[in-house]
Amino acid sequence: MKLKEIYHFLNELSPFELQEKWDNSGLLVGNFEDEIEKVYISIDLDEEILETMDENSLVITHHPLIFSPLRRVNYDTYSSKLLKILIQKNIALISMHTNIDKTHLNRFVAKEILGLDVIESDEYICYANVDEEFDSFATKIAKSLGLEYLKYVKCNQRVKKVALVTGAGMSLIDEVNADCFLTGDIKYHDAMEAKARGISLIDIRHYESEKHFSPLLEGLLEEYLKKNKLKAIITASKNPFKFCIQGETVE
Repeated sequence: MKLKEIYHFLNELSPFELQEKWDNSGLLVGNFEDEIEKVYISIDLDEEILETMDENSLVITHHPLIFSPLRRVNYDTYSSKLLKILIQKNIALISMHTNIDKTHLNRFVAKEILGLDVIESDEYICYANVDEEFDSFATKIAKSLGLEYLKYVKCNQRVKKVALVTGAGMSLIDEVNADCFLTGDIKYHDAMEAKARGISLIDIRHYESEKHFSPLLEGLLEEYLKKNKLKAIITASKNPFKFCIQGETVE
């Protein structure tokens, strides 16, 4: 099938026009008239993943490979190295980033992965009622996401209402109307700001909270692709970080 057919379906599913101004979601590599033989889904791309992909395919990622304009393509940076492989193998690339965060991903992680009682979604921020002791709630979050350890700020003994933004959401702290905020990439000064506001924080990390993009999109595409005799293949995108606890490395 043609690339433009899949693109239009994705656009109806989660309109690309919803993306933030700084984002670069949409068709990044390829031509709408390209014939697609296989579809891959991954949170990100790396050289190892691309080497396993067949030619004349489409890969749909969460994070865009290109954010800023490229001034040169000399194959010595992350994006230009991968662009070379994509072009050589005639692999098209579509990214669904802030648009699908708003329409699907945050709610999916909150409800399906963390089992939260979702009450509303306000663009990025997904809210849920909890009413549970902070320590037991934090333990459940860690277990659901497979986290070996937790980084958190505890301002209240009990969590009554929680807000969630997958990836890095601390820039939205001004909009959070909850006593506990779950998001990733929390920095030292973010923690100090939240503590001053009396908002507890649980760092659900970037990769660990957004890797669920792949099974989410696979489920949303399954019937459509089946009708067109295609199947989505989830690729094994890996977390670039490793963690060490008392000398022992954990995934």
